[in-house]
Parts: sequence; structure tokens; C-alpha cells
Amino acid sequence: MDNSSGVGVLDKAALVLTALEPGPATLAGLVTATGLSRPTAHRLAVALEHHRLVARDIQGRFVLGPRLGELAAAAGEDRLLASAGPVLARLRDITGESAQLYRRQGDFRVCVAAADRPTGLRDSIPVGSQLTMAAGSAAQILLAWEDPERMNKGLMKATFTAAELSAVRRRGWAQSIGEREPGVGSVSAPVRSPSGKVVAAVSVSGPLERLTRQPGRMHAPAVVAAAERMSQNLRRAS
Repeated sequence: MDNSSGVGVLDKAALVLTALEPGPATLAGLVTATGLSRPTAHRLAVALEHHRLVARDIQGRFVLGPRLGELAAAAGEDRLLASAGPVLARLRDITGESAQLYRRQGDFRVCVAAADRPTGLRDSIPVGSQLTMAAGSAAQILLAWEDPERMNKGLMKATFTAAELSAVRRRGWAQSIGEREPGVGSVSAPVRSPSGKVVAAVSVSGPLERLTRQPGRMHAPAVVAAAERMSQNLRRAS
């Protein structure tokens, strides 16, 4: 079967990506797997690396890059959003606080769904809002399971530390106490794709006078359960 699209450079780039599907490869390995010349294979791999479609492991070998995971996650966004509304509404009703769903987009996290507390003092995040990746429990979740290079880059500007992210991974949820905004606390947990990749963060947020200085103690079980429910919905839809 002829796999040529008629656009030579794209066909060759696809060869490189396909060659990396089984795992890391040296330049020599790419040459062998693709049949491309060494200069061509190197030029394409470096160009794909620039766009984060290819990356390097600690041994300098070429591997599939994080952008592919982000694109795959985005492809599942409709399935995630389709099930998000009822889960967030239930989480709001259980906790009495506003609930949100965040996804990472570049250097920001974006609120893609929300269920606000209907009355009283509340933390309302409009859908579509871009928030910092440097503070807040959702930012911790979206950064905690990133590859080491991207995590370290994110930590350079963050109000939280590598040790705190390690604790987040260990317990499976994050909390924020006035990180993003004074007087506001939040609790977040990861939503995972069928492959196990963290694709979103479910949160509840509200004033510290209600959430206290230990919001995780109050709401972590409910937030983790909501995140798991969304993850299960994604697994059923795959």
C-alpha cells in the first residue's frame, strides 16, 4: 500500500514519529527505522522537537514529545465536557462550594466548565477564564504529573515547591490556601484519560472562612470522587 500523501516533508515527518512509537531511538536507530538519510532524519527530528512533537530522554535519545499527548487530550475534550456538568453540579451540592474543571493550555490553565454556588459569598470562575499555572491547587495538579523538564520549568515561577508536588502525587489531591487570591482556598484532584495521563483538574473553591486553613481535610474525598467519576466516564467513552 502506498502511504504517500504527496507532500514529501510531511510523509517523512510521519515516518519519524512512527519510528518513535515503540520507544526511544538514537539518530542511528531513526535512520534504520525510517530509511531516511542521516542528515534528513536529524533535521526532521530536531524540527519536530522544536514543536514539542519530539523530545529527548535523559540519555539524549529521541522520544515522542508532550505535544502529542496534549493533542490527544484535546481530542477527548468533547467527551470530557459532555459528562462534566452533572458531576460538577453534584460536587457543588455535596461541598456547598463552587466547582470547576480546568485544562492546561500552554502556560495557562483554562476553566472549561463550572458549577457556581448559587447564593452567598463564593469564588466564581467564568468558563473560558485563563488563570496562572504558578499558583492554585488546580495548577499543582496539572503540573505534578508533567515530565521532569516541563515540571521544573513550571516550578521556576510557582508559589509551590517540588516537595509539595511530590506530596500531591503521593496523596492524589492538592490544596491551596490563599495562593491565587488572598482569602480564597481550593482543593483539586486529577482527571485521567484511559491511558492514565492527567488531562484535567477538578476543583472546589471558596472563602477560607468556610474552607478553613485545611480545605483538603474538608473536601478532598468529594473532589477525588468527582475526578474519578469523570475519569471513569472517559474510560467508558473510549
